[in-house]
Amino acid sequence: MGFDFDEVIERRGSWSMRWERDPPEVIPLWVADTDFRAPPAVLAAMSRRLAHGILGYSVPPAPLRDALIERMQRLYGWRVEPDWVVFVPGVVPGLHLAARHLTRPGEHLLLPRPVYHHLKRAPEGAGREFTEVPLTLADGRWVWDEDALAGAARPRSRLLMLCNPQNPGGTIFRRDELERLAAFAAKHDLLICSDEIHADLLLDVGKPHVPIASVSREASRRTVTLLSPNKAFGIPGAGCAFAVIEDADLRRAFSTDHHATVHDASVLAYEAALAAYRECEPWLQAQLAYLRANRDLVEREIAATPGLAMAHVEATFLAWIDASGLDVADPYRHFLEHGVALSPGRQFGSPRFVRLNFGTRRELLAQALTRIRSASR
Repeated sequence: MGFDFDEVIERRGSWSMRWERDPPEVIPLWVADTDFRAPPAVLAAMSRRLAHGILGYSVPPAPLRDALIERMQRLYGWRVEPDWVVFVPGVVPGLHLAARHLTRPGEHLLLPRPVYHHLKRAPEGAGREFTEVPLTLADGRWVWDEDALAGAARPRSRLLMLCNPQNPGGTIFRRDELERLAAFAAKHDLLICSDEIHADLLLDVGKPHVPIASVSREASRRTVTLLSPNKAFGIPGAGCAFAVIEDADLRRAFSTDHHATVHDASVLAYEAALAAYRECEPWLQAQLAYLRANRDLVEREIAATPGLAMAHVEATFLAWIDASGLDVADPYRHFLEHGVALSPGRQFGSPRFVRLNFGTRRELLAQALTRIRSASR
């Protein structure tokens, strides 16, 4: 079955966060959702539920838990027990729950920079101290500066925040890199909260995703892994995610105020997630092939544009573009004035960068890249 990722779908007027913010003449390539219609099997599952006609309170469905467990075993050889799975409405709430409930006032967190901004907002919102550890560009990949990480640990350090695959840098961390991070966490008695929402969006063939909790039993016992089909299957507005937590005490702490501040996922979200995991692998592979070609187009165009540079994107549909070679004070504002809305690098801790979402139809992406090249002359 073919899937049309070049289909023109009008998103203005649909309450789209990305498409409603800027004037119609601006091409919005910022917030990380795609412009692709959700998989047919997902839409069919949601339609069947709507036809049933009752949208009452729902319990997390056992078949969805089973589908997640089967997926972890099949893709990663990672054996997850049913009681390790905690349902949450999204990865972002999971990040905030981890910062609030797995650390105490006065304790300290470690997180990378640049990184998706909610990994920083979580300790800020919890009133916890934290240190941002710089990632470094090594052999074309954004990786942890392990010397800086070692120097950032404190006696009161309690939680290490990880984003793998890395947003915004696009790195798939290798097993040996994750083993060293896990050993560092064990040495300093740190818990790990790992945002792995982009685990299904692997663009480089032969570079597998490795959940950090899967590298050893010790790593598993001290890790909260946050997973979701939302990004890979184009359903972030539905909202369903999972925290995989082996340690029972961590699970209890993480779930302290469930229903007090965090609601359950909706019945439509459960239907969408289950259909995505059970029925949508061909759609996912077709999307990855399309995104891979989009990634290649972005990399060629940025390499040919004076003043701009970017590392190779191994995973995600996000390009982390270094605009420090341009003689402009604010790259985000500069490109916006030329008709392209990107994510400002300051949001991720690097104001001389911008992040471009290439999860859109290729014709529109090419138009945006033409505007970016023109703005860089």
